[in-house]
Amino acid sequence: MRGSLGTGVAVGARAVGALVVNKLFATLAPAGGLTLLAQFQNLMALLTALPNDGVHVGLVKYLAPLRPGSPRYRAWLGAAAVLNMAALLAGGAVLIIGGWDGWNHSSLLAIVLGMSFVTGQALLGAALLAAGQLWTQILSLLLSVALAVLGTAAAAGALGLGWPVRYVLLAYLLAQGLAVWPALGLAARAGVLRGLRPAAKVSRTALRSLGQFLLMALSTLLFGRAVDFALRAYLLNAFGPAHTDLWQAVGKLSDNYTMVFAAVMSSVFYPRLAALTAQPAAARAYVRSITGLLAPMLAAGLGLIFGLRDWLLPLLFAPRLLAARELLGPQLLGDWAKFLSWIFLFQLTAQARTGRYVAVQAASAAVFAGLLAALLPRCGLAGAPWAHAGRYCLLLLGCSRYFWRR
Repeated sequence: MRGSLGTGVAVGARAVGALVVNKLFATLAPAGGLTLLAQFQNLMALLTALPNDGVHVGLVKYLAPLRPGSPRYRAWLGAAAVLNMAALLAGGAVLIIGGWDGWNHSSLLAIVLGMSFVTGQALLGAALLAAGQLWTQILSLLLSVALAVLGTAAAAGALGLGWPVRYVLLAYLLAQGLAVWPALGLAARAGVLRGLRPAAKVSRTALRSLGQFLLMALSTLLFGRAVDFALRAYLLNAFGPAHTDLWQAVGKLSDNYTMVFAAVMSSVFYPRLAALTAQPAAARAYVRSITGLLAPMLAAGLGLIFGLRDWLLPLLFAPRLLAARELLGPQLLGDWAKFLSWIFLFQLTAQARTGRYVAVQAASAAVFAGLLAALLPRCGLAGAPWAHAGRYCLLLLGCSRYFWRR
C-alpha cells in the first residue's frame, strides 16, 4: 500500500505538470494549439511504444526474481538495451525519411535524440522497479517532475515570445530528456548497473523472450496509438483545428488521470501479478480482489469529474473550451471500461500470451474503426467519444466473460 501511495503521489505530480502545459497551449497558443500538442505527444508515444509497452514490460517480469548484477540479470538488461536501440533507430529512420507535417530534418533529429534520452530513463526505471528499489523509482519520478517543470517554464517563455509551436514542443521534449542523467546516478547507486559491459555478448535467449513482448507492443502501436494518430489527423481535416480542440480537451483531461492510473497499476499491480504466474488460483483471486476494489472507486472518481465538468474545463484549459462538456460523458464511460479491461489484459501480458493479446488488440481496433465510421457522419465530433465508449464497453464485456468462464 505504501508503494502504491508513493508511486501515485509521484506520478500525480507529473500529471499536474502536464495539466499546466495543457493550460499554456490552450490559452497562449493559436487556435488548434492543444490539438497540435496532443499530436506531437502521440508521435512521441509512437516512437517509444515498442520500448515502453514491450521491452520494459517483459524486463520487469524476467528481472524480478534475479539478483541485480548477476550474470543472468546483466544478460536481460543488455538485451533490453539492444532492442530499445533497434526500435528507436527504426522509428527514427521512418520519421526522418518519411517526414512529418512540414518539420525539417534537423528538428526531426532533435525529436529522435530527445526520445532516446526519455527511453533511457524509462529503461533504468524498469530495472529499478524490478530490483525492488521502489523508493529509488519514486525518487527518479520526482526528479523527472523537477526537470519537466523546467521544460514547462521554457514552453511558457517561448509561447509568450510568440515562437512557432514546433520549437516550443522541442524545448519541452529535450528538457524532459535530461532526466536520464540523474536516473543513471540513481541506478548506479542501487546496483542495477553493476558488472555491465558495453562490449558484452547479447543473449539470444533474452532477445527471443523479450521479442514476444515486442509483438504485443507492436499490436498496441498499430491498433492503438497509430489509430489515435490517424483519428486526430482526420478530425483536424474534417472539423478544423479550433473545433477539434473541444474533443482534444476531453482527451487531454482523460490522458492525465490515465497516466496516474497506468503508472500505479504498472508499478504495483503488474509486478505482483507477474510473480503469481506459476500460481493460477492465487493470480485469479488477486485479479478478483483488485477488480472488486477498483470498479466502484473508479466509478466514483470519474463521476466526480463529470459533476465538476463546468468548473474543470475552463480552469484546466480555457473558457472557450467549456463546450467540450457535451463530449465528456461518453469519454468517462469509456475510460471506466478501459481501466477495468486493463486488469484482465495484464494477465495475458504476464503470461506472455502473445497471440491472444494481439488478437484482442486487433479486434478492439476493428470495432473502434467500425463505430467511428458509423457514428462520425451521424453525430459529428461527438461520434468520437461515443465510439471510444462503445469500444471499451465491448472489450470489458469480452474480457470479463473470458476470465469468469475459465
